[in-house]
Amino acid sequence: MYRSHVAVAVIVDDRRRVLISRRPAHVHQGGLWEFPGGKLEAGESVTSALQRELQEELGISLGSARPLIRIYHDYPDRQVLLDVLRVDRFAGIPHGREGQPVVWAAPGELAHYRFPAANIPIIKAATLPDRYLITPSPGSDQAGFVRHLARALGRGISLVQLRAKQLTLPQYRALVKQVLPVCESAGARLLVNSDPWCAVELGAHGVHLSSKRLMHLKERPLDDHYLVGGSCHNAAELEHACAIGLDFVVVSPVRETRSHPGTATLGFAGVRALTELANLPVYALGGMEEKDLGRAFESGAQGIAAISGLWG
Repeated sequence: MYRSHVAVAVIVDDRRRVLISRRPAHVHQGGLWEFPGGKLEAGESVTSALQRELQEELGISLGSARPLIRIYHDYPDRQVLLDVLRVDRFAGIPHGREGQPVVWAAPGELAHYRFPAANIPIIKAATLPDRYLITPSPGSDQAGFVRHLARALGRGISLVQLRAKQLTLPQYRALVKQVLPVCESAGARLLVNSDPWCAVELGAHGVHLSSKRLMHLKERPLDDHYLVGGSCHNAAELEHACAIGLDFVVVSPVRETRSHPGTATLGFAGVRALTELANLPVYALGGMEEKDLGRAFESGAQGIAAISGLWG
């Protein structure tokens, strides 16, 4: 049993900025920045605790909220369980009712602030979207492939994995050079499904590791300037991804797919079981469509990853 069960809010405004506040100097982890929230009282639900804390700390009333991530963390002197909700609607103007400084920060600016260690996975979740597009095979019509990608980006996709295993390395590198400016012009991040050095050489935003490549690594392959994701199918792979410090993982398959008929599936119960083991954001993959986002959130996932379900 974790001694401190804490409700936490990632509050997002209409400019996609995130609200953070600074902890008083005299408390545990004092002087560091944090996401608003507080301990659950006896008999409280996470939502009820957050409603109370946001009114007490910031003078705002909770509107719409959904699960974002759940984190278990052991400090040297205490254990905490953080139940984090993403808050997209609230009433009132947030201000530090207890005298604490509050700041609206763009997601990319959060790395410039010092947070307690337990908050680091929250930063990752706050900066990642709820949809992760994995591209299908580009086929022979690469110009058409790039045009189709641009249309997907126009529907709000902001994280893309370029998966084209049938291409030779020179062909893949040439395709990255075509796709990268299209992603950047739409404000999207492109991850290569290749050796990590390929991301550095070609200027991509990061790498997505296959489960095989992941399990051969003993440490994170790229520094924090890059996004590093990985594919996991079981608890052992997930625990290894957490241990070497990946930014997120994809767990699969949630449902049976045409490309992998007869494969044992996780279902959303399996997704929930794996997210409970993770200290990083998890995407659900395998037969996912946008209509599955709600079930993914309720299962503890960051959102969905998909090929056809997001490619259109």
